[in-house]
Amino acid sequence: MKLILTHDVPNLGAPGDSVEVKDGYGRNYLVPQGLAIAATRGAEKQVANIRRVRAARVVRDVAHANEIKQALQGLTLSLPAHAGDNGKLFGSVTTADIAAAITKAGGPKLDKRSIVIKHAIKNVGSHAVTVKVHGDIEVNLSVAVVAG
Repeated sequence: MKLILTHDVPNLGAPGDSVEVKDGYGRNYLVPQGLAIAATRGAEKQVANIRRVRAARVVRDVAHANEIKQALQGLTLSLPAHAGDNGKLFGSVTTADIAAAITKAGGPKLDKRSIVIKHAIKNVGSHAVTVKVHGDIEVNLSVAVVAG
């Protein structure tokens, strides 16, 4: 089955890539999850749009990645969350929450998929988070979750 990816799929490809997968994988997982669309003539316009959006979001080169790294290292993140009396959160802090906090703190706009949380953040306190900027360039951030 020939498909065009609309999102990044690990070990398969990036958005806009045309891939050949087994019928069951495509029909039962990729298409229903919205990760891919069927490769048709009309889909070529969508591919051009997907590639344009991806090019705008991608870190251009190592020098640009180092600029982003410098901007991130100077940030102090404080993230208010609803918590109970014992400091346990009602829910958890997600990568989207952290990406929004980085932007709000004056940092660059990041894709939530570039943020890695090793252990779920479900308590008030300071937590370590890794931001994968480009290839091997990573930034370790400390996120202070406060009851709010």
